[in-house]
Amino acid sequence: MPTYYTSGEFAEKAHVSIRTIRYYDQKNLLKPSAYTSGGARRYTDRDFAKLQQILLLKYLGFSLSDIREMTIGSGDEQLLLDSLQIQKKLIQERLKQMENVSQAIESTTEALKENQKVDWSKMLDLMQLTAQTQSLSTQYQNATNIAARIRLHRDYSTNQAGWFPWLFQHLDLKPGMKVLEIGAGNGALWSQNITQLPQGLTIILSDISEGILADAKREIGEQSQFQYGVFNAEKIPFVDNTFDIVIANHMLFYCNDIDQALKEVQRILKPGGLIYCSTYSQQHMHEITDLVQSFDSNIVLSSTNLYDRFGLKNGGEILEKYFNNVKLYKYEDSIELSTAAPIISYILSCHGNQNSILLDHYQEFKQFVENKVKDGFHITKDVGFFVGKKK
Repeated sequence: MPTYYTSGEFAEKAHVSIRTIRYYDQKNLLKPSAYTSGGARRYTDRDFAKLQQILLLKYLGFSLSDIREMTIGSGDEQLLLDSLQIQKKLIQERLKQMENVSQAIESTTEALKENQKVDWSKMLDLMQLTAQTQSLSTQYQNATNIAARIRLHRDYSTNQAGWFPWLFQHLDLKPGMKVLEIGAGNGALWSQNITQLPQGLTIILSDISEGILADAKREIGEQSQFQYGVFNAEKIPFVDNTFDIVIANHMLFYCNDIDQALKEVQRILKPGGLIYCSTYSQQHMHEITDLVQSFDSNIVLSSTNLYDRFGLKNGGEILEKYFNNVKLYKYEDSIELSTAAPIISYILSCHGNQNSILLDHYQEFKQFVENKVKDGFHITKDVGFFVGKKK
């Protein structure tokens, strides 16, 4: 049997005020696990885990409404475990940032003591703390979403080769090449194939998120052939005819102006250089959409159908405006599972309206998914990549 705490005992153990606990209850952030016959709130040790999440997310700069959505299902062990792992990464990142600030203060203090010229540019690091906090909050959200998607594909795909090793094997990499990956994310294409790199490669990984690139650096480790840059694919900061290969792995459909991004890729590729860009079709993982809409037809997992912007059906036609010999390679795979947690985690990671709808119906939704998948659940994958040569 769990140990139950009164509101006062719970607040005291958590080092917060009773007013805070009651306020989080009113905002539907942290509901009591039980009530007495007289209506008094009672909390359990599991409630401390959710409170810890709330306090950390508040510290990272999220609004209470954002936190309410992001802590749906935090009582589930797997979802809580995922959150704790990501929190650990972010705290490590914060420690690194604070160490840099500490060094800036120390060097400035020594310079002043010795009447030396102060390098005030280092002190500007102190002024960036607010921006860094916002960056961390964005990084938390991105990392949580990415972790949910990776786990579903990694642990339950029927094709044991794996997407990244398969894609890597199709890259025409040769010693001495210069390679750019735009929208590189956490660098999984390279961290999973690090021992197979030809000699003398120069690989530049880019993303619009500095936090995500920090994850890539950690995953790849100290590798001299890798460089990193934060920029938009629609304005690539390299001169014409620089790269042998450009890779856009599941990212072109996120560009505001796909044609402008492709013009930039064409510009920076050397004559005869290759573009590799992956995407999926309308059938890709449609069972998950069918599942949530059978629970509530108002749920939309994405406000935009990305495959309509750049998918397997229209991607070749779009690329042929800028590249020759465009070919499509399909990856044969599917997902099979009989447990609900990975699917729920994936659904909550989507960019649609599902979280706001499921906020007050999570337990009902969880039971619904468990009943649907308990005897086995099949998810279609329809994914591949195009390769084209610079005209």
